Amino acid sequence: MKLSKRTLLKLKNKNKKLKPNKYTKLKREALRGTIKGTLERPRLSVYRSNEHIYAQIIDDINSKTLVACSTLDRSIKLSLSTGRTCDASRLMGEKLAELSLKKDIKKIVFDRGPYLYHGRIKALADGARAGGLQF
Repeated sequence: MKLSKRTLLKLKNKNKKLKPNKYTKLKREALRGTIKGTLERPRLSVYRSNEHIYAQIIDDINSKTLVACSTLDRSIKLSLSTGRTCDASRLMGEKLAELSLKKDIKKIVFDRGPYLYHGRIKALADGARAGGLQF
């Protein structure tokens, strides 16, 4: 079910019984409908929790994860005290870019999911760009 932003806002305002999880899922599906990853240009998907941030590069045609990285990785965890800062996200973006360049992945499509392009999500994207990924 692909919905526009206007439809999502109407659903949120009109239907007070719509639970936050359902609204988030609808929002994610609306964005995911426009973003597809291919083998030439895979999708960089981001998940953000309160403590950590996770990212993976996915080929949607074959349904395969090509590269994955998180703030729980040993090299990142040892260099920072906590995984909830923008510095941790930026470092993780650089590490993800390094891993993807080893697998000859240079161009990607950025999928921010239901999150705003701000804060830790933006820092991860900037780190990936600084590491050499193009999107």
